[in-house]
Amino acid sequence: MREGAQPGRIAAFPAQDATRRHPYAGQRPSHAGPAHALRDPAEAGPGRKNTKSTTREPTIQEPEQSEPEATRRAAGVTESSRANRGWWDRNADEYQIEHGTFLGDARFVWCPEGLDEIEAGLLGAPEDLKGKDVLEIGAGAAQCSRWLAGQGAHPVALDLSHRQLQHALRIGGAFPLVQADAGTLPFRDGSFDLACSAYGALPFVADPVLVLRELHRVLRPGGRLVFSVTHPIRWAFPDEPGPEGLSVATSYFDRTPYVEQDDEGRAVYVEHHRTLGDRVRDVVASGFRLVDLVEPEWPDWNTSEWGGWSPLRGALIPGTAIFVCERD
Repeated sequence: MREGAQPGRIAAFPAQDATRRHPYAGQRPSHAGPAHALRDPAEAGPGRKNTKSTTREPTIQEPEQSEPEATRRAAGVTESSRANRGWWDRNADEYQIEHGTFLGDARFVWCPEGLDEIEAGLLGAPEDLKGKDVLEIGAGAAQCSRWLAGQGAHPVALDLSHRQLQHALRIGGAFPLVQADAGTLPFRDGSFDLACSAYGALPFVADPVLVLRELHRVLRPGGRLVFSVTHPIRWAFPDEPGPEGLSVATSYFDRTPYVEQDDEGRAVYVEHHRTLGDRVRDVVASGFRLVDLVEPEWPDWNTSEWGGWSPLRGALIPGTAIFVCERD
């Protein structure tokens, strides 16, 4: 592991170059994805949510001065990374206010459906996590890493956004925080036993294989990677929680990124669509073996709505896909 990643501080590693390339959710799900609604919800990417709740952090940075334009257009590795780093730095405060109660301070939630790692055991039995070195990418305020530390694991929480990691410092935790690009991980080969991401990084990068290969590199043989993303089928439906969100509105096979851009056409937020088959092929091309694909069902207890996530939608179509992968 690179020097500088220590508890109680944020170790920042800038992007290596313009050809290399996280935010989240949760998530965000990241959790999942960003937390504000757009003027045209039917245009919004399926990772978008607009829930309101109250939690601990009252300080909100200055919002953007003008509403961005939502569109679908090409966006490469560098543009996606720069846009999303800026978006999360600007919106981290609001995100933690709106989603902090659902995420908790030291809880590992995989998705808006509320699937909890303590029940799912996708990283292994809780008692087996003790002593394991774990990398979380797209960590946000490091809620998942905090839960892992509570099980006796040794997590490292990595995020593209400095402001998100400041919230991790605010909540606290005796584990390293690293600001870095998920496409250029600042760790030695074979540094970790496990890697995880709850709606972090992968929904937002233009080249997911680049990120997955980096995760393969830093995992030890036999290591496990588990990551959750918006279920690809959601891209065919409007981002609405009610009946209007139940009709197909666009082609599932249209992989054109969802982009929010400013008045000068510069991207300020980017989300990328991959079909289910694309995701599987990305995993295999990166050297992993796919051992499970989990599609959480919407539980009866969850009455929350986040953009296109709702009990109505959740009872009919999947909202999240969780990929469980192993490095041979």
